[in-house]
Amino acid sequence: MTIAPLSVLDLVPVSAGSTAAEALHNTVDLAQRVERAGYARYWLAEHHLNPGVAGSAPNIVIGAVAAATSTIRVGSAATLVGNVRGLQIAEAFGTLAALYGPRIDLGLGRSGAPAPGAPKAASLAPREDEVVDGLLVPAPFDFRVAPGSRFALQGELLGRVPGDVERFDGDLELIRAFFAGTWARDGSVVDATPAAGASVELWIHGSTGGASARAAGALGLPYGANYHTSPGTVLASVQAYREAFRPGVLDAPHVIVSADVVVGRSASEADELALGYGQWVHSIRSGAGAIEYPTPAWAREHPLDDDAAAAVADRLATRFVGDAVHGADRLETLRRVTGADELLVTTITHDHEARVRSYELLAAEWAARAGSPVAEVAAAV
Repeated sequence: MTIAPLSVLDLVPVSAGSTAAEALHNTVDLAQRVERAGYARYWLAEHHLNPGVAGSAPNIVIGAVAAATSTIRVGSAATLVGNVRGLQIAEAFGTLAALYGPRIDLGLGRSGAPAPGAPKAASLAPREDEVVDGLLVPAPFDFRVAPGSRFALQGELLGRVPGDVERFDGDLELIRAFFAGTWARDGSVVDATPAAGASVELWIHGSTGGASARAAGALGLPYGANYHTSPGTVLASVQAYREAFRPGVLDAPHVIVSADVVVGRSASEADELALGYGQWVHSIRSGAGAIEYPTPAWAREHPLDDDAAAAVADRLATRFVGDAVHGADRLETLRRVTGADELLVTTITHDHEARVRSYELLAAEWAARAGSPVAEVAAAV
């Protein structure tokens, strides 16, 4: 089997009956345990105004995770440019690198609305679900932000304005220049201490074959493609990145692809642990904000109606749920079809110990297939 290191994407989910503080402590515990299991990276996502997600300040959590670990790379997937200024991003991640050494990753994501009158992005061609060499690639989800949704409210509270999505390329250039120590004004270099010279690995993340994929390729940067949130566009995303790639930071394209995975000691246990995911995803996609992650018993008592189930069908169908053999099989298919160099696993269950065990079971199976200890697989990064 081709070696593709496994990494972790953590949204810092809050379980029903728990608290945000417990979720944050669970994140630190999970990071320590997946480091021992041999995962290569531990990345934190950025989400706001969600009762069921405590990952609203990833920069702070990255510091807590880095302080509690010693070898695993730690970073963001993604820091959303537009929610904060480029100078602040460079300074924050320069600070993290100064404190914890050269194992900090900065993943950048584009967000926001275009300016009025700006050319509209090319719409996705409608198509049916398809299976590509064993991988389900569902029809792309039609996502629109409702005016009264939490998405709209967070944009207001974060000071987003129409057109600020166009800042991405400029802020990306600014951040890179601050890290390189070359940003100048009026002929004089301006240092963004402690960003200048910081050993931070820069990534760009995207969900479609749009501007983010092209920017990552044009600069020769590594790229993160989302199968777990946008499975219908992952192949277009990876293809656009590779087509745009020019040697830069890297000599050749390098892609990490994400997937939702739940592994149990048996298929039936995994099915039980996976209950509640549909209700949780629907709460996000509906614009209401992520609910606290429900118990399996609650999920059985509160099934989704037909319309709600249809709204999350792509996410349910592309979540890899089963024993370790099944989970590894599905991840290998994802790796083969996308050509991923690394795989990013996100696992959410109500019970923290079950979540930890899912990662441990998967790591052991993955390492066995690679024919080497899991730590050596991680070292392949």
